[in-house]
Amino acid sequence: MATISVYLKAGRLSLLLFPLYSDSLFAIAFVQTISYGSGIMKYSLTFLVLFLLQNVYSANSQSYIGVNYGDQALNIPQPGDIVNLLKTTTIAKVRLLGSSDESTKATIKAFANTNIGLVIGLDNSEIRWAATGPDAASQWVNSNVMPYYPASKIIIVTVGNEVLTSAGDEDAISSILPAMKNIQNALNTASLGEKIKVTTVHSMDLLTEFSPPSSGAFNDSFGDTMKALLQFQSEHGSPFMINASPFYAYKRDPKPETLAFCLFQSNSGQVDLRNNIEYMNMFDVQVDAVRSALNAMGYKNMEIVVAQTGWPYQNGPNEVGPSLDNAKAYVGNLINHLRSNLGTPLMPGKNVDTYIYELYDEDLKLGPKSEQSFGLFGADGSPHYDTGLFKSSQNSMTPTSPASPKPAPASTGTPPPKLGGIWCVPRPAGVSDAQLEENIKLGCSKGIDCSPIQQGGACFEPNNIESHATYVMNLYYQSNGRNPWSCDFSHTATLTTINPSYNGCNYPSG
Repeated sequence: MATISVYLKAGRLSLLLFPLYSDSLFAIAFVQTISYGSGIMKYSLTFLVLFLLQNVYSANSQSYIGVNYGDQALNIPQPGDIVNLLKTTTIAKVRLLGSSDESTKATIKAFANTNIGLVIGLDNSEIRWAATGPDAASQWVNSNVMPYYPASKIIIVTVGNEVLTSAGDEDAISSILPAMKNIQNALNTASLGEKIKVTTVHSMDLLTEFSPPSSGAFNDSFGDTMKALLQFQSEHGSPFMINASPFYAYKRDPKPETLAFCLFQSNSGQVDLRNNIEYMNMFDVQVDAVRSALNAMGYKNMEIVVAQTGWPYQNGPNEVGPSLDNAKAYVGNLINHLRSNLGTPLMPGKNVDTYIYELYDEDLKLGPKSEQSFGLFGADGSPHYDTGLFKSSQNSMTPTSPASPKPAPASTGTPPPKLGGIWCVPRPAGVSDAQLEENIKLGCSKGIDCSPIQQGGACFEPNNIESHATYVMNLYYQSNGRNPWSCDFSHTATLTTINPSYNGCNYPSG
């Protein structure tokens, strides 16, 4: 006899069949709810019969566990090496971050015949273009989907990331739904509209409240846009994708009890006084807040997918929370939580598809050290910490108590060498002179000082298109907030830590 606690309404008797501890061991249990203490509702499962069911559940993958893959890094493995690494894990889905460039297409192709589900998408810089009409959307689908599907198992196309909470980007906000509709119509034309879902990815900042979860509600300032998006997604059966961020919730409230709550570790819990449900971790709080917000809008059956969640394993000066132990605890305990099949209090027994952030570190990302340190694996395929994701190791080994939330100590010795800077340059291959010429025209038309590349200027020599384009593209990037989308130029640019300055020609850097 064994007992496990989850949540349900009092007085209900049920018969359940669910997996236990291994991928083929199942239990039948009678369920009788009880009420105790402050009125918090739980139920006990008493196992009556154990038996084996073969071929019901694959021991080699879990369909609800995915991973994000971004390539803002200097040392990224080849696509084939990435696929070979994932084949040794239980990861069943991959969300490809970034723009629709040739590198991304090569990665999509590498996943052919692996049965690993792929989430691909348009980045924020492509939304306005896709919204211009059916020709643009058809061009995108014909370039990024048709050459690879169905050998590469594309399951979702995301149109933008956290667009509704992009401060001041009204053009992207107004373009998001037309772009989604155009992509959907292009997929319909290709007879893929029922096979590949079209959606977008949201930030938790889209909610005005998420604690307690029952109070979850979307920001009224996006009311009409939100209603139209949800109506479109409901009509086409596409999921609501959210970036859940217990790490950032802890950063806002860096107390030991908050850390334990965020890491799925022993804690006193939080009771939602509106329904007397007790929560034992922040992940469930955030997911159920989204569930409540969708329910309030009338979309009780819309699927929720966690597009991104993770914990950094390295910290910079004065950062609290990132550490190897904490990353291991969060990711390992999250995976165990998903494998338990308990679901969340508002969605009991339902596995929420969850994409862990991320496969490799992205050392070209701007911001504190933690932003570059979410990777599960090193470039050589070795894990930064054990989470039980390898097929040969199903159970993760995680700390049972939270690591102390201490800031990084002040250095008393020689400071570590600093990254010299980040520059925006043309991609090393596949960019024509005509494209570089267009980049020069674009940059110089936006008010940046192009006199250094004019005859007699410090950067005129060598007098060639690539050299001049490099100077203009970098100056444009540095002058426009050093945002990743400012170093895009229709996918002909990339970031580098190698200073392109030479002789008297100085390339500014952040």
